[in-house]
Amino acid sequence: MEVIGTSGYFLASLSYLVFILLLLAARNKTLSGGLILLAALLVFASSLTAALQPKQGFSLLIIMAIETFKLAVWSLLIICTQANIKTINEFVNHPKIKQYLKVWAGLSLLCWGAVFFVPDGVKYLFSLFLLFNLWLLVLLEQLYRNAEVKVKWAIWTLIIALGMSTVFDFIVFSQAAMVNQLDFSYWYARGYIIAIGMPFILISTRRIKNWSVDVFVSREVVFYSSMLLISGLYLLLLAFAGYVINYFGGTWGDVVSIAFLILGGGVLAALLATEKLRKEVKVFITKHFFANKYDYRVEWLKSIEQLEINESDNCYHKATDIICSSLNIHQGALIKKMPSGQFQLLYQENFNLAQEDLSFLSAVDDFCMKHGWIIDIRELALVEGSYPELSVDVQQCGKKNIDIIIPIFMNKTVYGFFLLAMPAKQELLNWEDRDLLFSISKQLSNYLSLNEANERLAESKQFDAFNRMSAFLVHDLKNIQAQLALINSNAKRHRDNPEFIDDVFETIESATSRLEKVLTQLRNKQVAESSRKEVNVAELITEIVNQRNIQLPMIKMDVLPEVNIAIDEDTFSSVLNHLLQNAQEATNDNGWVTINAQTCADNLSIKISDNGCGMSEDFIANRLFKPFDTTKGNAGMGIGVYEAKQFFEGLGGLMQVSSRENEGSVFTMTIPCSKLS
Repeated sequence: MEVIGTSGYFLASLSYLVFILLLLAARNKTLSGGLILLAALLVFASSLTAALQPKQGFSLLIIMAIETFKLAVWSLLIICTQANIKTINEFVNHPKIKQYLKVWAGLSLLCWGAVFFVPDGVKYLFSLFLLFNLWLLVLLEQLYRNAEVKVKWAIWTLIIALGMSTVFDFIVFSQAAMVNQLDFSYWYARGYIIAIGMPFILISTRRIKNWSVDVFVSREVVFYSSMLLISGLYLLLLAFAGYVINYFGGTWGDVVSIAFLILGGGVLAALLATEKLRKEVKVFITKHFFANKYDYRVEWLKSIEQLEINESDNCYHKATDIICSSLNIHQGALIKKMPSGQFQLLYQENFNLAQEDLSFLSAVDDFCMKHGWIIDIRELALVEGSYPELSVDVQQCGKKNIDIIIPIFMNKTVYGFFLLAMPAKQELLNWEDRDLLFSISKQLSNYLSLNEANERLAESKQFDAFNRMSAFLVHDLKNIQAQLALINSNAKRHRDNPEFIDDVFETIESATSRLEKVLTQLRNKQVAESSRKEVNVAELITEIVNQRNIQLPMIKMDVLPEVNIAIDEDTFSSVLNHLLQNAQEATNDNGWVTINAQTCADNLSIKISDNGCGMSEDFIANRLFKPFDTTKGNAGMGIGVYEAKQFFEGLGGLMQVSSRENEGSVFTMTIPCSKLS
């Protein structure tokens, strides 16, 4: 056995001597070339030392020391290849290199210190090699799985050579760590494994140019690497347990250790073969360390675009199309839960559902309120216990092609459901599909909620518009009624006055015109559009004052004689009439009311003043211009001042109010000069 073993190591040292000479002849001055040469020298030194050790009788620790540096150099070469590190400067400053060297140096110093200063410290050295070989295996596996197809062709021989040697060393040191000594049957076989690997490494050195490999870390790669790492850590745990058994087992230690190794290996194989464990590990890695299967930014923009370009005016149709397109299917339905607890079919596409087919959703509603899960009916049929406490007639759902049930939540309650039919042989939903569907359903729930709110708002606005129109019309009617009431109240005193008779006919003519306008608005169900014409301000104000002076206190006016303006005469007249009426009503019969009109800085300024009861600052700020807020009770509509303010601001002007309680008020209206003719 000893002769065979030393022959293997001599063969390995000879093969690597040839390899070193070839590397020197190639004169590769790159960083990776230097690392390969250094690794080859260490392998050569380790193999030659192992070949001479049985005859020379020196300690195996010398070989172990060389192996420690050899593992480090091979690992650094793989890291440089993955990260495209090409210069010494990059090598020294790269974070992965720093991390590896720190861990390698720390563990090496710790374990080698234990060898020299702790009794039986060599057992820690076995664990050190076990860990370093495991680390190198993970690096090799990641390098190969992340590489492109062309690169894999170049590196697969390197992966085979190093992987074969590393796996064999992993087995050797695993067994040594468990029984606290090397098995020389394995140890002597190492030389042949090393020798066989050299030609493969030589091939890769010829194939890879500059030793730079572009790699992409995929979730599948990390999954398999993680499973490999889990296996290694499990074996480390077994090694530690084997050591404890061997330490306390006495004469039975070796037997128990071997039995434990076989049992532990069987358990590991069973665990790795368990689909549930593999799925859980894969989901954990994908969920926490990688971008998801779906680019949620793209999916979000896609759904927004579909909302914009969808030609249908039916929001339920749009929502169903979007949820179906997320899975590239063409059968879907949208169901809404009514306040009565019944379910209403709002829209269906390529389905044939009737109202009686929705009764099963009551049980689904209770389940979703409790768990909030998306339900895959196919999984419910295949996997027992996948949806605990859910009772659904799977066969009936299958007949109706209902495969997926997606709850729609609004305000933490179930608004309804999307029902989807999946294509034949389609895989069951995974967690990423569920996350995507849940996020889209949340977006669509907001969309549906907004559309329904808009419909209610539009309906409310229609009623509001009708009510506003009615309020303005009633306001006009009230003004007409007030004019006619004044005529009636003054008829007894001025019946025989010719001037009064003339005023009566003018008032009746004006009231008739205004009533005709009101009737036109009622027939058209909207406020009539204003029509502008040139008006003499002085004449219009004089006419309004004469109409208002039927009531006390009398209004005094100071108006420039020649001021013309292009304006809606009826509205302007109504606004001034109302403001003067308010001033008269706020002032007792012995008080005074004035109106002044003049041009100032190319603006027409109209000022209405009184010494009436006045208003507080709070009333002016919060109530005066608020529509439908009145202090007159049922006698007023609360829109006169609001209408006046809107009218003047619509002309680009201003309406300002100053007032003091029990002293009076001043209303100042300005109209820009562009309105003047």
